[in-house]
Amino acid sequence: MKTYHAAIFDMDGTLVDTLADLHDSVNEMLAHYNLPLRTLDEVRQFVGNGARKLMIRSLPADCDFLDETLSFYNDCYARNCLKKVKPYAGIMELLTTLEAKGIPLGICTNKQYFAAVAIADKILAPIKFGYVSGDEPNQPRKPDPTRALAGAKSFGVAAEDVAYFGDTAVDMQTALNAGFLPVGVTWGFRPRSELVDSGAKIIVDSPLEILERIDFS
Repeated sequence: MKTYHAAIFDMDGTLVDTLADLHDSVNEMLAHYNLPLRTLDEVRQFVGNGARKLMIRSLPADCDFLDETLSFYNDCYARNCLKKVKPYAGIMELLTTLEAKGIPLGICTNKQYFAAVAIADKILAPIKFGYVSGDEPNQPRKPDPTRALAGAKSFGVAAEDVAYFGDTAVDMQTALNAGFLPVGVTWGFRPRSELVDSGAKIIVDSPLEILERIDFS
């Protein structure tokens, strides 16, 4: 069995359940502008490509003030991002085990950088991530592999020795574009069929299954 020497994770729907805070923030923005609210399942389908794309999908098609709504939404999410978020069952045990084995751990997400850092520091503590990359101005979003590859480089690990974990097609495409092992997780925001169709090489149904299916050293 091939061994892998680093693990990089998506955040929303992979490490932590952020859906309630995202939904609350989207609807706070929509209510502010007297626009129709979105359901939890709608927001579940809208996330994965960054906050700007989330706004485009959440707003009515004829909305012509995207930048204003995005700014307001970012303010809302900055207030809300730590309120209801929680790690998925088994995630802390997985991360603790990998950390004890000396495996470098990273996060590469399309969520706002400020929120990614806050969640990593407050919700996933005491795990120490060697690399946290989120959406920032002038940085490419996944599935562009640039930021993911920067994480591998910072660890001094070859791309083919990195396992990348995510719950969406965007994540699987990112891993494939980077030359990582694409591992789909089924406890997140998208169905198993999306992971299969987008090229997942391994699909796991629980965090601890990762330790059974992938050899880290």
